[in-house]
Amino acid sequence: MGERTVNVRPGDIGATMKGLAEVIHGRWDASADESYTARLLQGPEDKVLKKVTEEATEVALACKDQDHDHIRYEAADLVYHLLVCLERYGITVEELAGELDARHR
Repeated sequence: MGERTVNVRPGDIGATMKGLAEVIHGRWDASADESYTARLLQGPEDKVLKKVTEEATEVALACKDQDHDHIRYEAADLVYHLLVCLERYGITVEELAGELDARHR
């Protein structure tokens, strides 16, 4: 696990996800030498797929430890890598929101 994040305050998940998705989308044109996100978008498909799986496992293990801050930290990593994966396959956050909305109506 990376270094624990300090001073975490509640935020607006919709605005945060949309903003992060926009940053990720903008990384298509970035240098893979300078941007981790660009490396995931432009590099071998398996790299981003393995990261999603790895981060999901780390969330589950943090939950088993019942460590609130660790769960939050790993969940953020998972969401980031999931958004990169969705971007790579052309699925927008609006499309994801539509899928989730359709399931609870």
